[in-house]
Amino acid sequence: MDLNNVLDFPILSLGIFLPTLGALFIWLFVSGDKAVRWAALIVSVATFVATLPLALMFDKTTSHMQFEELHPWIATFNVNYQLGVDGISMPFVILTSLLTIICIVSAWECIQTRVKEYMIAFLVLETTLIGVFCALDAILFYFFWEAMLIPMYLIIGVWGGKNRVYATLKFFLYTLAGSVLMLVAVLAMYYKAGHTFSILAFMDYPFDFTWQFWIWIAFFIAFAVKVPMWPVHTWLPDAHTEAPTAGSVILAGILLKMGAYGFLRFSVPMLPDASQYFVPLMVVLSLIAIVYISFVAMMQTDMKRLIAYSSIAHMGFVTLGTFMFTQVAMEGALFGMISHGFVAGALFLCVGVMYDRLHTRDIIAYGGVANVMPVFAVVVMFFAMANVGLPGASSFVAEIMVLVGTFDGAAVAQANMPISLKWVAIIAAISLVLSACYTLWMYKRVIFGAVNKDSVAAMKDMTMREFGYFVPLIALVVWLGIYPLPVLDLMHESIIHLVAQATTSKLDAAAALAQAAPMLDAVHH
Repeated sequence: MDLNNVLDFPILSLGIFLPTLGALFIWLFVSGDKAVRWAALIVSVATFVATLPLALMFDKTTSHMQFEELHPWIATFNVNYQLGVDGISMPFVILTSLLTIICIVSAWECIQTRVKEYMIAFLVLETTLIGVFCALDAILFYFFWEAMLIPMYLIIGVWGGKNRVYATLKFFLYTLAGSVLMLVAVLAMYYKAGHTFSILAFMDYPFDFTWQFWIWIAFFIAFAVKVPMWPVHTWLPDAHTEAPTAGSVILAGILLKMGAYGFLRFSVPMLPDASQYFVPLMVVLSLIAIVYISFVAMMQTDMKRLIAYSSIAHMGFVTLGTFMFTQVAMEGALFGMISHGFVAGALFLCVGVMYDRLHTRDIIAYGGVANVMPVFAVVVMFFAMANVGLPGASSFVAEIMVLVGTFDGAAVAQANMPISLKWVAIIAAISLVLSACYTLWMYKRVIFGAVNKDSVAAMKDMTMREFGYFVPLIALVVWLGIYPLPVLDLMHESIIHLVAQATTSKLDAAAALAQAAPMLDAVHH
């Protein structure tokens, strides 16, 4: 990268480290729970404002990285502090900064113990999440990826439910085990690609198929755990169940997207031949998530666990679209991640509203909530309809794009498939009815019916604060459902470039490089 092209003002660094600087200020100078809450809110709003120029100044006509920063970090091993965003990563930076504000407001009253520590943990978590989406050096990416575990571990382990220790250990061990393999893969690429950790250099280097095969498997395990894909999904329902409401929101809204983002940033562009080879595996696992996990969701009696399994099923559409290697499917997968961040996050907030009143998530403990909380019932209905992909909601746009892109999947995606991708699209489309089954059945049992319990009869409708943090989510789900073009335009050129990377074999270039290696060595000596 030419240093002359690096943006003068470090806008990405500001967005990454402003939350941590705010957390440090709160730790040293702010006392009193009320003051801590307001200080954390101010820092989160300031971070959102600081990241807005990424969208406002973004050049939609190019697939190149923008707002780049490059500084030497560990010169001995050629590790750089290298940042940049494109149409794939930039939306997640905005999504993270927005959802952090909503998380802090949602925890305003329900978090009453160790408020300072809670807010500090959340702000540090925001730094690590934004850092993941901005990093263009593999070691820097790995640093943020692993650092995220610490504040999330504390948020669940300190402020979670009665089984929080079990849930946090399971979450930590699953994700750490996958991450270790990712580090091994990164080190292998470093030695193979000429002693560089640059993500952009990895994309350009012609790895032969054997290297691609094993590195792809290592990345797959790391990213599949984070998505999470079946059968390494079991940590998610436990983590969601025990996490405080805001923890569940950030888990569903951002953390699950990190795995899918890893496929888009590492597996597909760096290892295209291996990605094409493993299309059948990804299709099978995606369909298992869409179909089997939907049936598992129907069996749940805890609302949080039901929504957690729903998230796994919806992420099945994301992984399916990612490995179809068509522009429509990949844009649908990326758009689906953004949409799911709003919809799933809102559903967990809805459960949090009820939990704050009855202190239980059991579906059987409710019934007839619409009679005492009519405004809340309408809000839940809206997000329930969005969750099932009702036309006019953002999730419908994402799902229809993935289905269309799968039906017309790329030839390289079809090459290793034993059945036509059209049948895959048909199976996925029919399975959409399962989402309606478990979502609407939960809504019916919780919201409709007569009030048969005194505890439900005593429930009060949403406060203005609670209604306030639903308003931006409602607006965004409607806007993206009716007029998704502005967001699709942001990612358009980057997805076109990604499709070209995914469908272009590196094997010919690798063979040419292998033939030229002896000559190059002779010249060197």
